[in-house]
Formats: sequence, structure tokens, C-alpha cells
Amino acid sequence: MEFCAPCLLGLEGLLANELRFCGIDNVRAENGRVLFSGDYTAMVRANLCSRLAQRVLILVAEFEARDFDTLFEGVRAADWSSYIAADDAFPVGGSTLDSALSSVPACQKIIKKAVVENLKARYHIDWFAETGAVHQIRFRIFKNRVNVTLDTTGSALNKRGYRAMSGDAPIRETLAAAMVELARVRSDHTVVDPFCGSGTILIEAAQKAVNIMPGMNRSFSFEQWSQVDPTILESERERARAAERRDCAFRAYGYDIDPEALELAKRNAELAGVGDRIVFEQRDIRVYQDSFDRVSVITNPPYGERMLDAESARRLYRVMGRSFAAKPGHSYTIISPDDDFETAFGRPADKRRKLYNGMLKCSVYMYYKT
Repeated sequence: MEFCAPCLLGLEGLLANELRFCGIDNVRAENGRVLFSGDYTAMVRANLCSRLAQRVLILVAEFEARDFDTLFEGVRAADWSSYIAADDAFPVGGSTLDSALSSVPACQKIIKKAVVENLKARYHIDWFAETGAVHQIRFRIFKNRVNVTLDTTGSALNKRGYRAMSGDAPIRETLAAAMVELARVRSDHTVVDPFCGSGTILIEAAQKAVNIMPGMNRSFSFEQWSQVDPTILESERERARAAERRDCAFRAYGYDIDPEALELAKRNAELAGVGDRIVFEQRDIRVYQDSFDRVSVITNPPYGERMLDAESARRLYRVMGRSFAAKPGHSYTIISPDDDFETAFGRPADKRRKLYNGMLKCSVYMYYKT
């Protein structure tokens, strides 16, 4: 089968490397997504192990369409009965952009009708009760290119299961995981987040260091599918548990001025299985200091569109520039949407990476040279 793993813009290369490292075949990065090939084992592994993908989708059909007749025929020609049983539910949702077919509701109706006609011919029935397992059909039409998929994931993969509650403007788990990857966190690292909020960056860092797979404590849509052998998930979870590094030396420290956020962060860390790896303390960035020989600071400070106006955020960046000294063994990985971040921080980054937090363009600024 062919699969599609959409991701935040800017993460395609990181996600492709992650999937290859998981032993998945024929991985190809494209704009906003990564494609790969495999069987149901590859599908389960990608869902269970990816820290960066938003979902794992089966790519059922892809073709050009500028009118409804072409859309209908392209969808009807796909092999739907390989995935959808006679009693399964198959709702349709999607989006269209810069295409001749601009009405999402109209496209939904055409795609639904095409799938029904396909399944009628296969199962020789005229009515589908759709009382069985849900097979969510997702379509995307961009510049007249139609992409029709089946969602194997359910709730997006950033829903790890440890963040039942969160503070103001939390960073998405997949974006936090990307920052951890860019900071090259390993099992023997010490990581600090001086604006830890509900703890997401530190939890993602700790799970990566201990090698706890992000999907270990959540469920997936494919678990209800009769086409997927349930022993595959059992086997992949056992494989993942065996690869965990519980004896690693990783430690993390989270600071924040909000005591309620710190209590929430502690609960989240416990739910994530890394509560013993992270120390949370109430501290103000203005008195930040560390005594570590080696440390990776990874943080998402408040900024204009989030919690502070632009000038307040820049004053904060100036404080950070004074606090985050350039010295051996210290690295700083900071995300901000402010194009003037480096000016306010007081020195240019050694490396920067453009990412999108939803529709908000950001940059990750990396400092590691002394």
C-alpha cells in the first residue's frame, strides 16, 4: 500500500528521516507531507512511533480533476472494497484550494456517491447502513490535483494522551518534538525549559531520550477495522517496550513563574511516564542561571500573537540574550515568529530553521557556538 503522512510545513525532511529510522520503506518527502510504502505493519509502526507526523493516511487515489464527472470517475475506480466492509461507516471530509472544484460540500457529495457506487458493485447491495467501524475518507484538492485517502489514525497524532489539560497557548506536541530533534537531544542529555508552561517540550525530550514511543498510551482508528490483524499492534507495542532505555541518564528541568502551570506540567509528566526525569520549579527568567557543565535549553517564550504584545516580547528576548551565555557545552534552541528576534536577543543565531505553527510562520533559532 501507499501511505501519506502529513506534517507541519518545514518538518518534511525530519519526518522522512524518522520514518526511515523506524525501518519503513520507500520514504519520499514532499511539500507538507511524506509518502511511504508498506503493509499494515508499516502503518501501525508509523502511527505508534512517529513524533512528527500529524496522521497516517492510506493513499487510495490521486488524479487530476477539473469537473465533477472526472472527480466521480476517479474516485469510483479506486479499490475501496479492500478497505471498507459492507457494514462499515465511511464519512467524507476534506478541503479544496486553488482549484476549479471549489465547493467542499459538493465535492463531499460526489466522492460519497462514487464510493457508494463502487461498493454497490462489489457487495451487490443497494443500501449501506454504516453501523460498523468508521473509515474516515479525507480528500484534498490543490491546484486541481485530487488526493483521496483513508485516515488510519483518528485523533491527530499530536494527541499523545498525556495532556488532558494545558495552559495558555501551549505548543503543539509535534512542533515540540521537532525542536527536540533539531536540538539533537540524546539519552544522556540535560535539558532545560525556562518557560515550560504545561511541560510539553520537556516531556517530548524525555520521551525521546528514554525512547518511549509517542503512541503507546492512545488508541487509533485502525484498531476497529476488521482488515487489520489486532496482533500487529500488540507485536509493535511489545517491540517498542523492548527498545525503551529506562536506565539512561537523561534529566530535565522546567521553570515557570506560574505555579498552576507547574502543577499541570507535573501531572502531564506523570501521565507521560517521565515524571521521575523532570524537576519543575517556580523561577523567573530574570534570575535564570545554571550550573551545568553541559545543557540544552529548548524553549517557546511568550510572543506577540500568543501572550505578550510585540514590544513586551522583545524586552523578554533581551533578558534571554543576557541570561543565555555562550559557553562550552551549552546550546539554546528557541522558537519565535518575530523576524527581529535576533536583534532583540543580541546576537545572530548559528543556525535557523523556518517552520509553521499552524498558519503562523516561525523560526527556530539555534545557538551552540562559543
